[in-house]
Amino acid sequence: MHPLLRLAEEHGVRVVERPGPTRGGFAPDSRTIRLAPGMTVRTTRSVLAHELGHVVLGHTPSTAPAIRRQQERQADEWAACLLITADAYAAAEEARGPHLASLAFELDVTIELVLAYQRRLRRIGRENLSHRSMTPALAG
Repeated sequence: MHPLLRLAEEHGVRVVERPGPTRGGFAPDSRTIRLAPGMTVRTTRSVLAHELGHVVLGHTPSTAPAIRRQQERQADEWAACLLITADAYAAAEEARGPHLASLAFELDVTIELVLAYQRRLRRIGRENLSHRSMTPALAG
């Protein structure tokens, strides 16, 4: 969790724990990431990485559903590549098989991030994933 908090600090973003309508959110105007209280460490880590994805990718809130869906997919994929290495994913798949919840547990991320990682695998291929990641992984 500390590398994620350092990354937030490097981007001038404050992280707060506060209830809201979703598990997390990023307010560009106040440079604040909100995390819902009471989440597991695994979920908190995944949600924080997702919200950092919005920060790093320069997303601004949109009321257009298609743009929101695209931004959410991009933030999930960014977070997945931040938290999951190609080697860790391969090892998890070897140990756990294709079961999403088991992969998520093994990789210490949410199912949403496993699905996002799999989308990237399908799009660019396993051999290219570690070379073309959007950012170095912080797995571990």
